Amino acid sequence: MDATERHELIVEQLSARGEVTVAEVSRRAGVSPMTIRRDLDELDRLGAVKRVRGGAVSVLSRGYEPPFGARAKLHVEAKEQIAAAAAGLVHGGQTLLLDAGTTTLALSRRLQGIHGLTVATPSLRIASVLADERDTRVIIIGGLVRAGEHSVIGNHALEHFAQLRFDLCFLTIAGVEAASGLTEWNLEDAATKAAAIASSRESMVLADASKLGKVAFARVASLDRISLLITDAAAVDDLLAPIRGAGLSVLVAGVDNP
Repeated sequence: MDATERHELIVEQLSARGEVTVAEVSRRAGVSPMTIRRDLDELDRLGAVKRVRGGAVSVLSRGYEPPFGARAKLHVEAKEQIAAAAAGLVHGGQTLLLDAGTTTLALSRRLQGIHGLTVATPSLRIASVLADERDTRVIIIGGLVRAGEHSVIGNHALEHFAQLRFDLCFLTIAGVEAASGLTEWNLEDAATKAAAIASSRESMVLADASKLGKVAFARVASLDRISLLITDAAAVDDLLAPIRGAGLSVLVAGVDNP
């Protein structure tokens, strides 16, 4: 098991149980306790876990948004597959809006080398990835920076969105559910995402299977505001059927789609 797989194992266990021990993770991962201690120290540095004697504990309760560092360690392969599928829908010369999130960050790396793009984003991380692309115009949405997230929210961000129009918006989300639509953990983040949708001719949601059927705290939009959901092969028919039944088209990354 490599470092990425170990980190994902640790974060998933913390999400499910709230704590892990070095001995337990060492046994499950098949590596030495010293290796796991180094993993936990790295995850603590990223803000994904809180290091304690003999192991680690979750940094937040299950009812709140996990920090960026923790989310970045979850479902890494699925997010890369989703990002690859989304990048395949982008053409040179388009004006794009990339929402702040771990999957859109993966997408931004795959946009490098596509000529003539204009990319606006409320994510400082995404702007940094694309900043040195000579043939890409990068626009940072203005506003209040969320600590830890490195994303922009607030009234200034909403006003900035209202002044712009995009060909295509790629959106990340906490929950996708047929009746409740798109939902997020944070009220201001939800408002920013809603403004992004309103400013875009077409919007697509990038969401791995763990987000499907879930409902978070703040509503962003109904599913009829979205043209396409891009998810991964772990999304089973039971999860996808109600979403498709609500009229939303679905692209499953990494498999042949009908």
